[in-house]
Amino acid sequence: MPRRLAVLGSPIHHSRSPRIHAAAYAVLGLDWSYEAIERTEPELEGFLGSRGDEWLGFSLTMPLKSEGRRIARELDPVAVESGVVNTLRKLPEGAWAGYNTDVAGLAAAIRKAELDVTSTWVIGSGATAVSAIMAARSLGARHVEVVARNVQAVSDLVARFGGEGRGLHMSGTPLERASASLRSASRPTLVISTLPGPAAATIALSGELMQVPLFDVAYDPWPSPLAERWRAAGGVATPGTEMLVEQALVQVRIFTSGDPELPLDREEAVLAAMRAAV
Repeated sequence: MPRRLAVLGSPIHHSRSPRIHAAAYAVLGLDWSYEAIERTEPELEGFLGSRGDEWLGFSLTMPLKSEGRRIARELDPVAVESGVVNTLRKLPEGAWAGYNTDVAGLAAAIRKAELDVTSTWVIGSGATAVSAIMAARSLGARHVEVVARNVQAVSDLVARFGGEGRGLHMSGTPLERASASLRSASRPTLVISTLPGPAAATIALSGELMQVPLFDVAYDPWPSPLAERWRAAGGVATPGTEMLVEQALVQVRIFTSGDPELPLDREEAVLAAMRAAV
């Protein structure tokens, strides 16, 4: 039976996932289809319940990652800790298993860009910020500073991932005080922006901060408004396209075997084809 897959979200017209996944399945010799479908949070559960046996799984993007976590009957350890699900795979009885591939994808992209996570600033406090914190931690970060407008969300993230015995020093700063915080603290080694492109266009950031390497999860359009400002200030900005490809590779592992850590046959060739499709 031909298998069907899709990426769900809203808006979804900009998604590059269909061509990235199509490239992977072509290399693997799988006659699977993968499309983009517009769905909002209230629509997700009913949509999933109406899918037939030909549907193998889904990628989830904004704003569906928390709702995906609620719906999933089984969760991988990364989804459990993060509270975020960006991948669903159908179980034999018709329920859904949930995974978070953003953490592994972001970690792989940062590692390949040879960026130093020792002292990382994460801009934003949503689902992607959670994955950024966990990715930086997995790469050996000693300190993570969360910088965002939502003061309560910042406080919650600091309490959730910091504290004695957790191996990671966490602190938080309201976005409007970021420049003052930079002057009073040691300079970060990396800034990860988890904000959508337009949301980062007008935030107040110091020229000093923009000398620190930036990893911007935004990629469409590129350069993003934030990356343009960063480069104009003389800094270096890395796009989120590599994260997109690396997390999609983990999704392909899940869809083909159910195991996010099991390498694919010809994985390097698959990865090269996915990068070329971006």
